Amino acid sequence: MKRLAILTSGGDCSGMNATIRAAVRTAIANDVEMIGYLKGYAGLLKNDYTILNSRSVAGILQRGGTFLQSARSAEFRTEEGRKKALNNLLIEKIDGLVVIGGDGSLTGALALDKMGFPVIGIPASIDNDIAYTDMSLGVDTALNNILYAVDCIKDTASSHDRAFIVEVMGRNSGYLASTSAIATGAEFAIVPEVELDLVEMCHQLRQRYDEGRTNALIIMAEGAGHAQEIADGIKNAIGFETRVTVLGHYQRGGAPTVFDRLLGSRFGMKSVELLLSGTKGVMVGLSANSLTTTLLEMVVNGGQKKLNDDLLHMEEILCI
Repeated sequence: MKRLAILTSGGDCSGMNATIRAAVRTAIANDVEMIGYLKGYAGLLKNDYTILNSRSVAGILQRGGTFLQSARSAEFRTEEGRKKALNNLLIEKIDGLVVIGGDGSLTGALALDKMGFPVIGIPASIDNDIAYTDMSLGVDTALNNILYAVDCIKDTASSHDRAFIVEVMGRNSGYLASTSAIATGAEFAIVPEVELDLVEMCHQLRQRYDEGRTNALIIMAEGAGHAQEIADGIKNAIGFETRVTVLGHYQRGGAPTVFDRLLGSRFGMKSVELLLSGTKGVMVGLSANSLTTTLLEMVVNGGQKKLNDDLLHMEEILCI
């Protein structure tokens, strides 16, 4: 292989730049040229790319997001669009492609793999909902962002005797909500995987109030219900002044943590090494702190990663 390409697709997250940097430097060390498609699959379809060298990736390690930018592409989901993308890769004499992204991005990588093009996938999703990897890029940074915000909110909750519902990302996964609830000492975590019993939650909040604890913190995944409706239910049931804070895209940004910088560097280096060794059609993952490879077919068609039962049990015991 003499020429490789890399792209970032779907939602951005911290650690993507570290991954790109490592992939580019590994390619250079092996006398291989690397190009970066701008704005994901949309850039691939437009054949919009930039040549990546040591200077291109200097100073990006500590930056959040992705300097190649990211986007979603409806055209790439069509058979005609995928054929156009493959043709562009062949025109530019690309020998292999590294795709960094979530479920949709890895589905696109699988489509190219089925068309016979060498592809390696790298999991990047702050929801940590991608199967066959303990951690995805951006998760640790997002959790640290949540912790900082929640600690600040807890200060004002205790100052004004209020209950706060903090909504974090997690459309189908409660990983961020559960983990951050444990780490911040929240009273409850509301997650999509477990049906909410509002009556029971209000009962426990009332018991806390009777014990003299006059504030509460509840962390809720965005896909677990409507935060304002739950807040109104709490106020009507026990009279707690309840506020809702939606953290939104604040969670995605910021300088990546040490963990995400190292994880991105490991993922990026491994992806290029795999392509150069002839391996293709796999996703690089992390298991027990060791790098693993799993067929993209298994990752994409194996279903969403389930929330760990031990994590749910810990949350149940500690968040009271």
